Amino acid sequence: MPEPHDHTHDHDHSRCRHSAMARVEQTCATRGLKMTAPRRDVLDVLLADHVPMSAYEIIDRMAVRGRRPSPISVYRALDFLIGNGFAHRIESRNAFLACSHEHGPGDPAVVFLLCESCNVAEEAEPAELLAIIEHIAAGTGFLPSSAVLELRGRCRRCREAEGDAATPAAQTAG
Repeated sequence: MPEPHDHTHDHDHSRCRHSAMARVEQTCATRGLKMTAPRRDVLDVLLADHVPMSAYEIIDRMAVRGRRPSPISVYRALDFLIGNGFAHRIESRNAFLACSHEHGPGDPAVVFLLCESCNVAEEAEPAELLAIIEHIAAGTGFLPSSAVLELRGRCRRCREAEGDAATPAAQTAG
C-alpha cells in the first residue's frame, strides 16, 4: 500500500487536518447530522493528505490502522461526506478529496488544480467564475446543481523543483 504523499505544502498540515475535522464535527452538530465512527475514519484518511484517493485506496489505508472495512461502508461514508459538503469527488480520477473550504453541498463553483507531477489537488472558489457561470446559465434559463472545474498541470512546487519557475503566462507569451 502506498504511503501518504510526501509533497511539501506551504502550511502546517497537522493544524490543517485538525481544524478541518473540528469544522466538520461542529457543522454536524449544528445541522443535527450524525458523524459516525466509519464516517469519521474515512474523513480522517482523506484529511491525511491533499492527494485524491480512490475508495479502494481509502480502504487500504484504513486496513493498516485496524480492521479492513467493507467497500459498501466506505462508499456510504463517502456519500454522506460528499452530500454534506465535507468531501468532493474528482471525476476525472474517480477519486475523493476532503473539502478544504467552508461551504455546503451545491454551493459556489469549485475549481480543482490537479498537479500531474505530484498528484496534489488544491481547491479554490473563485467568485469571478461563479459570476460567469451564473451569467451563462441565466442566459439560457438553466439552473445548475453544481459547477466543478478541473484544471490539470504542474503546481508551483513541482515546477520549481524541476527548474521551471516561469509563470504560466510567461510560458505562453514566449
